Amino acid sequence: MKHKPRRPAGKSPVKSGSPTHGDTSDVLCAAALRLLRAGQLAQAEDACRRALTLDAASIDALHAMGQVCLALKRFDDAIEWFARAIRQNTSVALSFVGLAQALRQAGRRDEAIKAYDRALQLQPDAVDSWDALGELLQQAGRHAEAALACDRLLQLAPDRAATWMRLGEVLEAQGRTTEAALAFDQVATLRPDHIEAVNKAGALHFDAAHYEQAIARFAQSLALMPDQAGVLYLKGLALRRLRRYEEARAFGQRAHLLAPDNADFANGYGCILQNLGRHDEAVAVFDKAIAIRPQTADFYNHRGTSLAEMHRFAEAFASFDRAVAVKPDLADAHWNAALFRLLTGDFARGWAAREWGRQCRAVGFAERSFDVPRWLADAPLAGKTILLHSDEGLGDTIQFSRYAPMVAAQGARVVLEVDAPLQPLLSGLDGVAQCLARGIDSAPAIDYHCPMSSLPLAFATRLETIPASPCYLPRPPAERRSLWEQRLGPHDRLRVGLVWSGNPVHLNDHNRSMPLATLAPLLDVDVRFISLQKDARPADRALLATRGDILDLTAEIRDFVDTAALIDNLDLVITVDTSVAHLAGASGKPTWIMLPYTPDYRWLLGRDDSPWYPSVRLFRQDERRDYRDVVAQVRDALTQQVAGFPAT
Repeated sequence: MKHKPRRPAGKSPVKSGSPTHGDTSDVLCAAALRLLRAGQLAQAEDACRRALTLDAASIDALHAMGQVCLALKRFDDAIEWFARAIRQNTSVALSFVGLAQALRQAGRRDEAIKAYDRALQLQPDAVDSWDALGELLQQAGRHAEAALACDRLLQLAPDRAATWMRLGEVLEAQGRTTEAALAFDQVATLRPDHIEAVNKAGALHFDAAHYEQAIARFAQSLALMPDQAGVLYLKGLALRRLRRYEEARAFGQRAHLLAPDNADFANGYGCILQNLGRHDEAVAVFDKAIAIRPQTADFYNHRGTSLAEMHRFAEAFASFDRAVAVKPDLADAHWNAALFRLLTGDFARGWAAREWGRQCRAVGFAERSFDVPRWLADAPLAGKTILLHSDEGLGDTIQFSRYAPMVAAQGARVVLEVDAPLQPLLSGLDGVAQCLARGIDSAPAIDYHCPMSSLPLAFATRLETIPASPCYLPRPPAERRSLWEQRLGPHDRLRVGLVWSGNPVHLNDHNRSMPLATLAPLLDVDVRFISLQKDARPADRALLATRGDILDLTAEIRDFVDTAALIDNLDLVITVDTSVAHLAGASGKPTWIMLPYTPDYRWLLGRDDSPWYPSVRLFRQDERRDYRDVVAQVRDALTQQVAGFPAT
């Protein structure tokens, strides 16, 4: 018979890592943890029980048994074992960590948070505990506490991208979007491939109108995944907000092509085309947006604007009407329709609807609140004091200041409040008892107020009733006029003032302004050109410095009275649609205004004169929308003017 070979002396039949009957509690605990790591859960549990048989108060054994029960998903048992360990010694952080883990797995989140709090009191530099606590607090909606936990963890481990991500999320949930964007930026720096963080950072920068930062993040995202329609759309929109329309077009178009059934993407692309003056294409894209989502009023409003820009006014007004039918309180649609009604001479409906502009964020009316009623010719003014206050741009204020004498003629004491640069100019206006600088001078007691741009409505102004005095601004003081006469030198040629650009922040600036270089064909006419262009743009300033044929004294202009005194010494002003056009026209100076194809409402259509300013002559773009054609017309007219100029 065969015999089994005898084992060498001292060798145990127990597998390596398994406890033996002669082991101590500490050895059994160590073996249990090794077995746990190896996934041998039953053997690990057995080792723990044997350890506890040897030493029922062993913290290590109680903790190990808790860990084994966690692995076996016996969470209630685990909670009990960790609780026993804590009862043995309340100063062991690891027991509270284990208890927190078990409570979390058992769905007892609030108790788990308290356990982590206690663990961190005992061991405040425990990175994993701070991480787990932050996650639980976030899940519980306790975002402010979660942010504090993330802050503490980042002090210990500043390069943990996951913690920066959580911090961004909980800050965003609190509405602390600026800080959230910075947190997501940090993730994007630590983990440039973390597309979710990159997109979140970009979106928050976009919402905060930090468009350059948003564009940089969207570019980072698109480098990782080029065909994200939503990111392409937002990048295009950010570029549009910066008026970088040609760059925006490529992104808007790509987003629309990738998601042709997305109405918002179609609308966004249409708006970019509109800004580029490609109105026929824009209308086609707006039509697609409307077909997808016909109950969105904004789409009809945008479509109406492009139709009006092409002078298809009947269709435009129908589109605006549809927008208002879908959303009766859509202020933008009322406002746009009002401007085009005024442009086409429909003052009856235009002035009233223009009041909707006060509810349009993009329009920028300077709204004021008073404790007295607004006057719209609905109450007698005899013996009353009324405040007429400017609420739009400087040119608008000059234009509508013509109504002040009409208000005074009703027996009112008229107090005028205007932007500080205009206060010296308008102080001597007929009918004005007092002229205040807004934000500087305090208003007296008043009975009524009226925004200056509401005065045409108050007086029911129609084309035939426009108060068009040839010169209604007070003439500048003689000493100012004399000073500018001396600065200009001999009056041996026609003196012509030039303005070629307006305020660059104006929404329509890209249509109404031109570079100085566009005026080059005009400059060889034998006249004395004088620049009235304040705050010339860098390229224009550089060109102006090289032109000996344009006298630039704008550094000497201190205020509008100086500008008026300079204009008083000129023979003609040639300008685009800016406040200088209004100043010159209201001063009775011959003024030629160069206008885009679809000008501001006050210049109307199809005429070369202005019912607002008898001394004004209008030069208009045709449907080609090219200022070079306008400059050629002005040059021809100026050449004729020179022929009739007598030297003085």
